[in-house]
Amino acid sequence: MQAVILAAGLGTRMRPLTNTTAKPLLKVKGRPLLDYTFDALPSEVDEVIMVIGYLGEQIKAYLGESYRGRRIRYVEQKKLEGTAKALFEAKSLLTQRFLVLMADDIYEKTDIQKCLQEEQAMLVMKSEGIGPGGKVLLDERGHLKEVVEGKAHPKGALICTNAFVLSSEIFEYEPVKLTDREGEWGLPQTVVAMSKDHAVAVVEATAWIKITTPEDLKLAEKLV
Repeated sequence: MQAVILAAGLGTRMRPLTNTTAKPLLKVKGRPLLDYTFDALPSEVDEVIMVIGYLGEQIKAYLGESYRGRRIRYVEQKKLEGTAKALFEAKSLLTQRFLVLMADDIYEKTDIQKCLQEEQAMLVMKSEGIGPGGKVLLDERGHLKEVVEGKAHPKGALICTNAFVLSSEIFEYEPVKLTDREGEWGLPQTVVAMSKDHAVAVVEATAWIKITTPEDLKLAEKLV
């Protein structure tokens, strides 16, 4: 099975730490964030496609052509236009159902394995307090309805973790442009568009550490 790991971003909110270091290589308890992403990969994954951009050569130097027994291939997102456009950079390399993860968040492996039990899935996490993210709205049947970006979603809201199990159907849909920021196309919103025609299960995570700011790194030190 293939996995796509999105690792192209600038890590703007992590500055000055990301001035000279790619965000996925920032460390928690002495290990790069990217290692935690690889920790979450199920055994079925034998090939990883890294979508790189800002300081991508650092990531290539760290992973090489093979890492932990998995083949590594690279595509570059030269123009950073959000997660949907990042995934579409890897379109030509994807030949089967695949997993999508972020390179700089920390996931629980058992949650990813639960997603693999579905043909297609979006992993969500119930928020423990007011905070930012993509709030997932479901219809009366529990199906995906919308993903709304915001900075202050209420406690208990379902937040998209940007972890997915997808198939090639996603590439039949135009990436959805975000309305809350200029020049970005969102993968969660594109998955919602696809879900109108192809079922996408919503799987609730048991754990997820979203790494956005230096304060998140300090919190991760306590939680990992």
